[in-house]
Amino acid sequence: MTRWNLSIPDDADRLVRVYLARSGMKKGDLSTFVVDACRNEVLRRTVAEVQQQNAHLSPEEAMKLASEAVASTRATRS
Repeated sequence: MTRWNLSIPDDADRLVRVYLARSGMKKGDLSTFVVDACRNEVLRRTVAEVQQQNAHLSPEEAMKLASEAVASTRATRS
């Protein structure tokens, strides 16, 4: 496990800690909250990048490519 030393603005710290308290979470749940937030943000940005890269495709073309990729992956797993 890695330790991060972060500088967080006071208002953001209060916002998160109040949210955690209202949600019934404990002080130790702050790390879990940050990990979840990081994962969600990485996923959100990755999806945005993929959407931007494939913006030129029609929905039908995108579905065809996705279906081919899934079929190929499944075939190599068997």
